[in-house]
Amino acid sequence: MLSPAFAYAALRRRGAGRVTALWLTGWQLMAWLILPLEQANWHRLLKARGVSHLECQPPRPGDPLRYLIQGCWLLLFRPRPERRTGVKAWLLESLAWLRLQQEQLQSWLHRRLFRPLVDRVTVPRAVRGRTWWRQRGRSKRRLTIWLILVLALLLALLGVTQPFDYTAQLFFVLLLWSLAMVVRRLSGRFPILLMIALSVLISCRYLWWRYSSTLNWNDSLDLTLGLILLAAETYSWLILLLGYVQTCWPLKRQPVPLPQDTRLWPSVDLMIPTYDEPLSVVRTTVYAALGIDWPADKLNIYILDDGGRMEFRRFADEAGVGYIARIEHHHAKAGNLNHALKQTSGELVAIFDCDHVPVRSFLQLTAGGFLQDPRLALVQTPHHFFSPDPVERNLGLFRRTPNEGELFYGLVQDGNDMWNATFFCGSCALLRRSALEEVGGIAVDTVTEDAHTALRLHRRGWNSAYMRIPQAAGLATESLSAHVGQRIRWARGMAQIFRIDNPLLGKGLTLFQRLCYANAMLHFLAGVPRLVFLLAPLAFLLLHAYIIYAPATLLLLYVLPHMMHSSLTAARMQGRYRKTFWGEVYETVLAWYIARPTMVALLAPSRGKFNVTAKGGLVEQTQFDWRIARPYLVLALLNLAGLGVGVWRFIHGPAAEQGTVVVTSLWVLYNLLIIGAAVAIAAEARQVRHSPRVSTRLPATLRLPGGHLYSGVLLDYSDDGVAIRVPGVASLAMGCEVSLLLRRGEREHVFPGVVCRSHDNVLVIHLARLSREQRIDFVQCTFARADAWMNWLEPRGRERPLQSLLEVFAIGIRGYVRLWQFMPRWLRLLCEPLQALLHWLGTFLPRWPQASVDSEKREWTT
Repeated sequence: MLSPAFAYAALRRRGAGRVTALWLTGWQLMAWLILPLEQANWHRLLKARGVSHLECQPPRPGDPLRYLIQGCWLLLFRPRPERRTGVKAWLLESLAWLRLQQEQLQSWLHRRLFRPLVDRVTVPRAVRGRTWWRQRGRSKRRLTIWLILVLALLLALLGVTQPFDYTAQLFFVLLLWSLAMVVRRLSGRFPILLMIALSVLISCRYLWWRYSSTLNWNDSLDLTLGLILLAAETYSWLILLLGYVQTCWPLKRQPVPLPQDTRLWPSVDLMIPTYDEPLSVVRTTVYAALGIDWPADKLNIYILDDGGRMEFRRFADEAGVGYIARIEHHHAKAGNLNHALKQTSGELVAIFDCDHVPVRSFLQLTAGGFLQDPRLALVQTPHHFFSPDPVERNLGLFRRTPNEGELFYGLVQDGNDMWNATFFCGSCALLRRSALEEVGGIAVDTVTEDAHTALRLHRRGWNSAYMRIPQAAGLATESLSAHVGQRIRWARGMAQIFRIDNPLLGKGLTLFQRLCYANAMLHFLAGVPRLVFLLAPLAFLLLHAYIIYAPATLLLLYVLPHMMHSSLTAARMQGRYRKTFWGEVYETVLAWYIARPTMVALLAPSRGKFNVTAKGGLVEQTQFDWRIARPYLVLALLNLAGLGVGVWRFIHGPAAEQGTVVVTSLWVLYNLLIIGAAVAIAAEARQVRHSPRVSTRLPATLRLPGGHLYSGVLLDYSDDGVAIRVPGVASLAMGCEVSLLLRRGEREHVFPGVVCRSHDNVLVIHLARLSREQRIDFVQCTFARADAWMNWLEPRGRERPLQSLLEVFAIGIRGYVRLWQFMPRWLRLLCEPLQALLHWLGTFLPRWPQASVDSEKREWTT
């Protein structure tokens, strides 16, 4: 890269004027400062940071830092084009013109100045094949980058600690907010990094202000409650920073191709652990595993039955797979896997929960990395679910909004992969046997054996990888109680790991691996801070305690920018995987239930046992889970009482406190709506299907009893039935025998069935009389297709934080409406005045979505 000083000297020697030389050199200086961040030897930079194993692509040239600088110059000096359709179109056109000018200037400087001079210079070779010229340029660029970073840190420190008055703080906030609103619409990775920097700056400034200016040291009650709230805010600030580090640059790893010679492919033991799940759940997983595209002599499938059931042994013999059971049942799933590892000998070990159905391409996409990197110990793929979880089902949001797990498997794990910190998630993963043997097998010291095993592998210097392509799909938890129980186990296990094998301590981990693990474990300690946020405003309204000892106006000038910048940055980074403000709803649902287990696990990590998450259950009728909702109702009543006291104090209290009362009451109202969303989730929707249907669009053929063939489209499928749209076919009588034809590769399979419902060219066919071979073929034509779950990666529209906030508020109000509907009649009579108010509020909101995904009356759409 041509340095600016060298460019200026060369231009002057060629007769260019001083102004022209300075102008061209200025453009060159801009590119010289930015290009190391875009086009530096990225692989060598990664190697210097200790992550040379990553197959990372360099950042694309043209990321818009230079667009930002040049755009400001353009707004000041370049005349507007004659034809314009608004500021946005004009700005985009101007940026495109600037990029063209920059590329032309770079090409001219390289062609006319740099290349002729280099060709005339004899450059001595360095010891490692690098030229002296390149070494000198690299050292200069490195020094320049370090100087820029030091200057930036000093300016950031000044921006965090400098006290401002009202006007200066307002101007500072508006300046940063305007910059964020401009940057968020630019493409590339650099705008995200800049938004992170702005969010960190404003959040650090808020926390500095909270520590330095908002504690009342003259009152013990104010100080105690204020410190509790400040501790919760510090925890949230720490999680915010760690989350930015963890997800700032997702790797987006691509599959590594396998060699052509299949004799070089490793042998694989595919293990399906089970304990008390029904055979109907395990059967589909085994049938799909039989169709995995891998040499038969190098793939062994085993059912690990920790329940010792004879029907599973007979099924394994019929299906032609291995069966391993043990007499002692110590350490639950981890002990079951360790026992099987001693009975098998494959080079690689694939692990699937019994309800996770693998697709045929699983090993093709994951095994190549083990041949390329001899230190690769783990390849994890996403946990994808083809049935709705309780939140999606009870709110009617299935496939309409991202579920709770999409953020972790869509962004967090991909960010972990950048830092060689991918977590083992217990299923849908491929591991190297020698690495497991080196760490003593699957960890048994905690109830989250998967994450603990990954931590031990990373401590021993093994590498990990994450393939962000769904290669299996499973069943989500059916009820809210089972969902909460599963999260309690995860939270307890992460707290146990943090207590007995703290990633911040000990040897073997890089700095970023420690930060990624610390964030994952500290995230599950959110129960107590979330309860503090839900109860904090009541300290002022009910106890008259000043937990934030500052004027209401100044509080808004500090807290609102902190919240808006973090929300805006989260929307830009996470909008595809989680809607803004939904994280607070999820935390509120779990806060009460994970607070105690995590605190106990930190103090006594040996307490607690492994519990199996129930799958394949039913919800016979729509009901309200009063036991689960009890903490939400208590929190709602407390906040409602605080809101009533706030109204009374605004009317009858001191005039000087009215601003603080208004701000605190708005905080209480926000908490009430968030709690209302949690109450809405506690209203369990009806689910009567044993086998959830999977929506699809596949070509299919229907053969009628007379032999006529009709082409159609498969709309959905399940273990025992399908729905197919066949244009031109009149309604068939119930019980009519037909045949369904599906293709898998070059082969076409025939499946006999019976029509159980027919309406508007849509036939629902029951496939109950399939032989074992036909059922295996059906599973491999549907659940185990290589592209079965690729729609999970479909792009969603731009996330709008304000719209998401209004949606959460609407669901919160609907939650109280649903609570009113499920109340006993005698209690509703006592609260008769509220009924009219709730009905009036309901008229301003959209119709409550039909949450039952298994209604008898099913509507079909094209």
